[in-house]
Amino acid sequence: MKVVVAGPLVAPEHEYRGHPERPSRVEAVAAGLDDLDLGSDRVHAPARTATFAELETVHDPTYLRNLEAFCLEGGGKAGAGLAAVDALARDEADVAFVAARPPGHHAPANRAMGFCLVNNVAVAAAQLAGAGERVLIVDWDVHHGNGTEAIFWDDDRVCYVSTHQDRLYPGTGPASDTGGAGAPGLTVNIPLPAGATGDVLERAFEDVVTPVVDRFAPTWVLVSAGFDAHRDDPLASLALSSGDYARLATIVRGYAPGPGRLAFFLEGGYDLDALRASAAATLGSVVGAGTPAEAPTSGGPGADAVDRARAAHAPFAR
Repeated sequence: MKVVVAGPLVAPEHEYRGHPERPSRVEAVAAGLDDLDLGSDRVHAPARTATFAELETVHDPTYLRNLEAFCLEGGGKAGAGLAAVDALARDEADVAFVAARPPGHHAPANRAMGFCLVNNVAVAAAQLAGAGERVLIVDWDVHHGNGTEAIFWDDDRVCYVSTHQDRLYPGTGPASDTGGAGAPGLTVNIPLPAGATGDVLERAFEDVVTPVVDRFAPTWVLVSAGFDAHRDDPLASLALSSGDYARLATIVRGYAPGPGRLAFFLEGGYDLDALRASAAATLGSVVGAGTPAEAPTSGGPGADAVDRARAAHAPFAR
């Protein structure tokens, strides 16, 4: 199985001042992908420059001009996502991993937020939806992707699913938020309590997410693959392991209609060892390479949270 990896895999040389969203995150992910030893089955897609027209399908033009003026050469990370999707559409690989930073899922249309400048996964989803595709976005970052949700809240071409720690930054994403009038039931929020383990997330996917996905019938699946729900992450309090990410990736792979329609976009994840192991476990489970460094976890709280999310979506079941 061929994998296309997009993004700058070497951290730029600039001073690190203790911020968790640091350049070495990309190097940790690159090391994790190296651990899979994919050889000629791994193809690199250099990030291309996203055009202004591509970015403004998601972001307000005034915000984009202000961002451009501030950083002069922003947007390459969004171009990495577009390059990955382009490569998959040309049947050059079976799955893609976009190793780019900073994250993007907190960025709404008109501003930066929570480390996020450009919403990478949303830009790719908007391009696909504009071409007539039905796009599922699965966001397993520990923080709710408020920006992605807002962008597609009323868009019936895109289904947005988020599992996240309840009441953690940015404080959004209750189970009762299920989509706008134009896309009822196409936003799925599953807020989980601190300490929730992998078995709880698996049940959430089985009981809540899979029925929604079956009704939506996506033609593409994009994953906001944040790894900060790992138990070693310094910014949150869920209790997942790299083995749990392997299981979640296997579930999500089943949502894609076939090869070449699944792409993972790096979001959060701030413990470098956990990030390396989780990225390797995620991609490895999809392509059948490597063994997760950690066993899956179980026994944590959150069953009632899954029940609430399922009840919120009961009215949309056929």
